[in-house]
Amino acid sequence: MTTFTHHHTPPGPVIRTRGLTRHFTRHQQTVEAVRGLDLEVSDGELVAFLGPNGAGKSTTLRMLTTLIRPTAGTAEVAGHDVVREHRDVRRSIGYVGQGNAAGHQQRGRDEVVSQARSFGMSRSAAHARTDELLEAFDLTEHARRPVSTLSGGQRRRLDVAIGLVHAPRLMFLDEPSTGLDPQNRVNLQEQVKRLNREAGTTIVMTTHYLEEADAIADRVIVIDHGRVIADDTASRLKSALGDLVTLGFASGAHAEAAAARAERLEGASVDVDGAALSVRVAHGRDLAPGLVADLAGAGTPATRMEVAGPTLDDVFLDLTGRSLRETGTATRTSTAATEGAAA
Repeated sequence: MTTFTHHHTPPGPVIRTRGLTRHFTRHQQTVEAVRGLDLEVSDGELVAFLGPNGAGKSTTLRMLTTLIRPTAGTAEVAGHDVVREHRDVRRSIGYVGQGNAAGHQQRGRDEVVSQARSFGMSRSAAHARTDELLEAFDLTEHARRPVSTLSGGQRRRLDVAIGLVHAPRLMFLDEPSTGLDPQNRVNLQEQVKRLNREAGTTIVMTTHYLEEADAIADRVIVIDHGRVIADDTASRLKSALGDLVTLGFASGAHAEAAAARAERLEGASVDVDGAALSVRVAHGRDLAPGLVADLAGAGTPATRMEVAGPTLDDVFLDLTGRSLRETGTATRTSTAATEGAAA
């Protein structure tokens, strides 16, 4: 497998925003897509912006990649101001948007070569770089086919290869897995993780797939209604919420009596639904056996027990009162059509 190449990176944050804001006007109404975003991303991080469609994730990416100008605030990417030095920003980054970058009738290999040439590479360097990327993304045997004949997963990998042709220090991926089947999604995630680990490329991606953010990112930034509402590692975001212990009882009266005892657990959130008791508590997995023994001793034995570790969806629900699964499966329309209203 070919090793990715990467430019040397100076120290300091590769992304720094202060009060980054973007408003859109729709039908004489102002939509605040992004509101006062303060953000720093360090060299070598793999960061996922997680949130429902319309949260402001893609709008943020489009400002950071100079595709749209901020309404207010500032952003520096790779040491360059996104408004005053947009050409320098573009030379320093790779960007894979939600649509397909490659032309449908072109052959995949030709698309990568022409992108390399557009960055000023010599013909021989462009062909060498193309071969390297096609091998890295497992596309060599498909490279001479028209792009329109590639599968969704192959086309998405080609998009990433095109975005990487000039070995950028910083890569932006907007919803990279949307529309892919589970196998292709996992394949692409592996390639992205490898790019981050082996080449040291800083990667910022948006996603509304919880599993993707969990599997891939060192750092998860949860965005809702244009604001950052959480920013930490996935494991810390989840462990702060605690495990969910669900107990079943012979009757509602037993469940109510058990709830009174469960409330003695420090930091526990307790809920009764009929003959079922739910207890959300830190280290619930470790505490559950002792709780069950205590309840049996008190004459309210549990008839069943389940323990579930928290998911990022639980975190999102705790932060917003809404499930990301409900919002994330909303019908998608093209970004171009919804930019501003969604994004």
